[in-house]
This record gives sequence, C-alpha cells and structure tokens, in this order.
Amino acid sequence: MKNLYICSALGLLLAFSSCQKLDQFPLDATTENNFWNTEDETLYAVTGLYNGWENGSQIFYMDCVSDNSRSDFPWENFQALGNGTATPTDAGNAKDRYTYEHIRRANWILENIGKAPIEESLRERLMGEVRTIRAYRYLDMAILFGDVPIITETTTPEESFIKASKRSEVFKFVEDELRAAADLLPEVYGNADKGRMSKGAALGFLARAYAFQNKHEEVKKTTDEIIALGQYSLFNDYAELFEEANENNGEVIADIQYIAKSQGYTSLGIMLPVTLGGWSSIVPTQSLVDAYETIEGYTITESGSNHNPAQPHHNRDPRLAATIVYPGALYAGAYFDSINENSKAHPQGSDNSSSTSYNYKKYIQDPKRYGDIWDVGTNIIVMRYAEVLLLNAEARIELNQIDNEVYKNIDLVRQRVNMPKVNQAVYSSQNKLRDLVRRELRVELAGEGRRHFDIIRWGIAKDVMNGPVYGGLSKGTVDTETGKVTYSSLTDRFFIENRVFEEGKNELWPIPQSVIDNSKNTLHQNSGY
Repeated sequence: MKNLYICSALGLLLAFSSCQKLDQFPLDATTENNFWNTEDETLYAVTGLYNGWENGSQIFYMDCVSDNSRSDFPWENFQALGNGTATPTDAGNAKDRYTYEHIRRANWILENIGKAPIEESLRERLMGEVRTIRAYRYLDMAILFGDVPIITETTTPEESFIKASKRSEVFKFVEDELRAAADLLPEVYGNADKGRMSKGAALGFLARAYAFQNKHEEVKKTTDEIIALGQYSLFNDYAELFEEANENNGEVIADIQYIAKSQGYTSLGIMLPVTLGGWSSIVPTQSLVDAYETIEGYTITESGSNHNPAQPHHNRDPRLAATIVYPGALYAGAYFDSINENSKAHPQGSDNSSSTSYNYKKYIQDPKRYGDIWDVGTNIIVMRYAEVLLLNAEARIELNQIDNEVYKNIDLVRQRVNMPKVNQAVYSSQNKLRDLVRRELRVELAGEGRRHFDIIRWGIAKDVMNGPVYGGLSKGTVDTETGKVTYSSLTDRFFIENRVFEEGKNELWPIPQSVIDNSKNTLHQNSGY
C-alpha cells in the first residue's frame, strides 16, 4: 500500500542523507550502536530505501532525450541532453543521475541487516529488495555514463576515490545481482506490501540489462520466465491503465508509489496544456505522432493506407488519442485549439504553450479527476507487462526464431486497443518484423521514458536525433463547436529546433565536471566531452 513509502522521519532521513557525490560517508553514529534491534527497525530501514529510488519526472523527461519529445524549457535540465549541446559543466540532468546515494544506502543496509533479530526468510526477502534497487541504480548509470565505479561497501571519505570499472563489468555485476535477487524475492505481495520489489521486477530489470547489450537469447529466457510466473496480464483499457483509480493493476511490474497531500507527485501539471493551467514542459514531436499506424494497421506512408493528410489524426491507432492531445481533440470538455494564432495554446500564444502544438494526455485522461493537479496520488509506472511481451517478441525476432509466440505477444498488445492482428503475410521476414516490434515499443511506451534507451541500443540515435525537429501543421483553424480542423497548408509546420547527435560521443552523457574534480583524477571524462 502507499503508506509503504511514508518513511520520512527526520532521524532516518538524516542517517540516509547524501552529498550527491561519489563520497561514501560512514553512518555509524546511529546504525552501529542503537539500530537493527527489532523487526520494525529493519523494515523501516529497507522501506526508507524506496524513498526516491526513482522519480516520476525522470521517467517523463527521459523521452525528451529521444525523438519522441522535446523539453521546452532549458532550465529543466533535459533540453541540452536532447539536442546534443550538453557539456561537463552544463550537464543538465546528468548531475542528478550520477549519484551513489541509493547505492550507499543499500550498501549500509546489506552490511548491517545480518544483526537484526528477524526470521531468515524475511531477511533474505529484504536483501533481495535492496539488491534490486542497487542494481537498478547501477544499470541506469552504466547505460547513461558507461564506466563507473562499483562500490559494494560503505567507505570513509579517504577510501572513496575509486577508479571506474569497465562498463561490461558493471553490466555483469548488475546481471549477477538481479539474478540473485530474483531468487530471494516473492512472486507476489499482499495488499499491505504493494509496491515492493518482486521477483518479476528483478527479472524485468534483468531483461532490460540484457536487451541493452543485445543479449537476445538471455532476453528471451528471462522474459519467458516472467511470462511463466503467471502473475501479470494486460489491463483491459490502455487509456485508463495509468489513472489513479486503476493503480496496482495486474500489468504493473514496478512503479513509484505516491500518496496525495503527504507524499504526492507534484509535477503532473507540467504536461497539461496552458489552457488548463499546465506548463507544457514535455511535449510530443511530429515524429512520434507519425509513428502511429492507421486503424487498419498501415503506416501513414504505406501503399494501401487511407491516411488523410488533411485530417492527420483521424482513423489512427487508438493509442494516439489516449497519449496525445492534438488540434481538434475533445479534451477536458473543450476542443483543443493550438493552431489559431489568437489561441492561448498556440506555440506563440503564451510562455507555457507547447512548442509543437501537441501535449501529452497519458496519466491525465481527465484533469477534472484531480482536486489539485500539482499534488496527486497517482503511481508512476517504471515497468509494465506490455514491455515484457514486446521484449520477448523482439528477442525472438533478432534470433530469427519467428514462431507463433512472436505474433501472439505482439497481437496481445495491439488487440488490447482494438488494432488488427499482425498481418503475417506482410510481416514474415526478420527485417519487417524488426520494424514492426520497434514501432510497437515506441507507440506503446510513448511518454514513459524508454525510447532513449531503445534508440541507443538499436544504434539508430545517429539517424533519428540529427537534424530539425518539427511539430504539427501550423496554419489552419479549429471549429470550437465541432472540433473540425481545417488546414490552409499541408506543408507548413512548427519548427522546434535543430538537434545534433555525434556518433561515438552522444551515446553517453557527460560526467559532470564536479564529479571529475572531486575524484582526485581517479575518474575520467567520456570521449568527446
């Protein structure tokens, strides 16, 4: 339950405070002498590790470091990472992600939990939770920064200047940790413990680690194992999957749990249109909109497609309307108008209008459901079952093991939104199926922070992250009574920015210069920075 995460008493937070650097400060004042005496204290310590293990805004903003989205405000620390201009001294979000806070806290727990007078089965389960969170943080840093130090015990400041391990070694550490953790964790928890790391979560993160390294056989085996658990299923309504009323549903494998008014998520309004009091901080690109198929299952450029450029959002994959607010869409009781120059939502209409003329709708199907959009209890999903099904299909395709499981897993995801089954006559080759599953991963998980990791592991970032970024068609009108959109030009679009992606450099983020400086030359900057 959500009260699992309300573990913020002053004493524990002080004990777990972090300098946000590599430094590993000893925590013996409280822990060695008067902690770990009861089961409650032990649960308290482990529960505290969940505080900030991941952040909802991080999930959303990561799509801005891909061709899915754009961060409209440079001071929110993602725009430069998205357009390729980040530097070690202006590293944006990199300075927040290169952190050992949770790793240090996890190390401290693992070093001391053996002192606690608790049942061995509970101790092992808690160790599995801690090791999963620690491995998740290492996986994130290895993907974003490459070589990083592996630290598995608390250290004094003098001992904290540790050379970086090779990225391959970090991945191996993550793999071993998640496999070991999975063996310690239960498949399912009771309602009182919803949100804790489970076997499925450990295996899901392990599948991501394998996928990033293109270890397709291992991805297939690991996702097969998750499917065989029988604990997960697709929620029946894609749009409502992300709403607070349906949290902890059977599709969720891992999430960040929030509770309004005490530990609420306070940034959901960043995605709302300005006309509804939002900031339009994270906005979809035209590239993402174009990725959605027509309702018949064609891409918009395919022969046979009935796509109408004059009505570009009609007759499309229903996930488009569930994910994105576009001109003419009925949203919050009004037809959205972001192309009329007199509209507040026009890209030049106000400071908080979307630069692309699109806004995100995922997680906010109806803003009126929230009493305060800036303090909500909505859980933010980190991993869900649809991703597992698509990773399983992708692995089989890459292994050229094209069988009924490939089609079944993709069809499960597509038919949830009433898209047609895969046309097996058209999608019979490895190349065609590769295109399809990559498109499915993109549109199914749009706005959920996964696209950056996919375009890096697929080696296509150099193609999709270079050049101009555009929004929707820029000239036309929206009938505010009917929602009918009339475009006066089918070629003029909102220009957003030019992006640069340098192969051999931008696959990794810059290590913040402050980290380099504080390392006493034990750490070195990534190539090209």
